[in-house]
Amino acid sequence: MPINHRAEDLRTNVATVLRAAGSSQEEATTVAENLVEANLRGHDSHGVGMLPRYVEAVLEGGLKPNSNVNIRLDTGTLLNLDGQRGYGQVIGEQAMRLGIERAQQHGSCIMTLGNSHHLGRIGHFAEMAVAKGLVSLHFVNVLSRPVVAPFGGADGRYGTNPCCIGIPLVGRPPFLLDFATSRVAQGKMRVAYNEGRQISPGTLIDELGRPTTDPAVVVVPQSNGLFGALMAFGEHKGYGLAVACELLGGALTGGGTWHKPTDPSVRTVLNGMLTILIDPTKLGTEVAFEQEALAFIDWLRAGPPRAGFEAVQIAGDPERSTRAQRVIEGIHIDEQTWREIVAAGHKVNVEMTNE
Repeated sequence: MPINHRAEDLRTNVATVLRAAGSSQEEATTVAENLVEANLRGHDSHGVGMLPRYVEAVLEGGLKPNSNVNIRLDTGTLLNLDGQRGYGQVIGEQAMRLGIERAQQHGSCIMTLGNSHHLGRIGHFAEMAVAKGLVSLHFVNVLSRPVVAPFGGADGRYGTNPCCIGIPLVGRPPFLLDFATSRVAQGKMRVAYNEGRQISPGTLIDELGRPTTDPAVVVVPQSNGLFGALMAFGEHKGYGLAVACELLGGALTGGGTWHKPTDPSVRTVLNGMLTILIDPTKLGTEVAFEQEALAFIDWLRAGPPRAGFEAVQIAGDPERSTRAQRVIEGIHIDEQTWREIVAAGHKVNVEMTNE
């Protein structure tokens, strides 16, 4: 049975473990708040269940606590940044603050970020931008065990490579599109595996390239030591977008692309991210943008809902609804995931209960 945890308790527990693993109090708090916020918004794949992997990455040396973003190039409208293998939740916020400042000054900013440890929920960075009235586009690659098969391929060749677009809507909650280019996020497979659930058909192939509904094929090595793979969403279209994320988030940023055999024992997850920020007020289309954006969203929402749906929604609505519910009811964490979190604490001499 899943266990309900209060958000504030999770923040405290996670921050305590991160502090024991070497992070400053400020860094530990930032990372803990980010992970719990992902859970609150329904993205358990990017929530506190990542803590065990982070602790292992620190102990291996692939994740460097208390690192800061390094500016390699700053021309005002162009930023080239290096994350120095620091916590992505911290590095990402530092990078976004720089990019937002440049976009507000110049009207736009193109920012590349490489060599950051796992950035977590990319939507958080888009939220930072839209809160300042900026349009925000993000293309991200993943340097870790490749878990997604190319369209027409039978094994994993790249990561879940997320894409995110944030668009402010004056007087309304923003449009916030944040998705993996695989049919589901890899972290959702970890959650399903821990909960003992099967996955919808058409999501996975096993280590021999055959369709399967067992999430274990991408979580633990199979009998031949190999892994299965996730499928791209949208067939060749999602695959094409994933390749674009690899080329833009990996090659263009200088952070690198994936093209080598995998080592399942390595727990480090590195991300590269291309971010494009636009200030509508300096583009000269601010009034039309505000009016036309709201008119279109209203047009969408005015349509009749299909059977099985309560209303027409836009990207960001489900996360906002889930957050409101989980703030009241708490965050569900399955027993196996909680045991893994407790075990991660033990590795850095932090005692937590299994309740």
